[in-house]
Amino acid sequence: MFLDIALINLTSGRGGDGCVSTRREKFIAFGGPDGGNGGQGGSIYLEASSELSTLLDFRYKRKYKAPSGQAGSGQNKTGADGEDIVLKVPCGTSIFSTEDNHLMGDLLEAGDKVLIAKGGRGGKGNWEFRNPRNQTPMKATKGKPGQEFKVRLELRLIADIGLVGEPNAGKSTLLSVITAARPKVADYPFTTLVPNLGIIDLGDFSSCTIADIPGLIEGAADGKGLGHEFLRHVERTRALLLLVDSTWESPKRALDVLREELVQHGKRLAELPFAVVVTKQDVLEAERLDEVMAEAGAWCKEHGGIETLMISSVARMGIEPLRFLIKRMYNYEFGGEVAP
Repeated sequence: MFLDIALINLTSGRGGDGCVSTRREKFIAFGGPDGGNGGQGGSIYLEASSELSTLLDFRYKRKYKAPSGQAGSGQNKTGADGEDIVLKVPCGTSIFSTEDNHLMGDLLEAGDKVLIAKGGRGGKGNWEFRNPRNQTPMKATKGKPGQEFKVRLELRLIADIGLVGEPNAGKSTLLSVITAARPKVADYPFTTLVPNLGIIDLGDFSSCTIADIPGLIEGAADGKGLGHEFLRHVERTRALLLLVDSTWESPKRALDVLREELVQHGKRLAELPFAVVVTKQDVLEAERLDEVMAEAGAWCKEHGGIETLMISSVARMGIEPLRFLIKRMYNYEFGGEVAP
């Protein structure tokens, strides 16, 4: 099961109380205070792990509480610190406070770690309060309470190129052809119910990751369909491929819908470099294909796109030019231009 949003409650440990104690030993002329400090409460960290790909672990357990610190004791002994909790999450996880939607952390690479709830400080024992005027103080302080947060975890897949299109535009089929990924492919809308990732070999010992998300339909920003919910998974991409089905009556209309949904989602998606890919080249006659390419090419040029290509994933037509285009787009955000 793929789970990309989770709500969890995190509570760090309370600090241990300080101790009030006096030292009275045989054959020792002077006693005095010897109450130790309380231990530090346990903290809660979140750490990115490459071994995880979903937030499913947080579906069944949503409350996490770190142990409290132990109280101090006589002979100036400090109480034991509470053990820290480190929760593993997939790479690409963002942590938000549900109270004000504040971004508390963004874990992109394996090993990235962020402190969410800091453990409470331990109280002071009476040893800490001694002074020349009060050589045997009989007071200590309580440990500080831990922090409590309700946070929202959002997984955003880390991919270089995003595939965006209406249902049945051929996104999953294309992903299965150019990468080793095996997404579900079928002849009905909304075959893709969860995002899929694949890695494409670009030659010269380089590769990039491609993300395929559920199809976008008109009104997705208002909750229709599945695509808008998963657009977060292409927010981190360098560029987008807008896929349009050549058999649709108006490619321009389909591209307008995609563009509008990207604008409605925000998060810079509408500003990303993009190319238009017309799919199912093997289905139509040459004359109709020319009309579709002319319409899609004009739209792409008008909106500042990189290029318009026509392919057939099933017939393996146009795959190598597309692979070269992806390589150019992959290098785009490194400061260079998309060279012809």
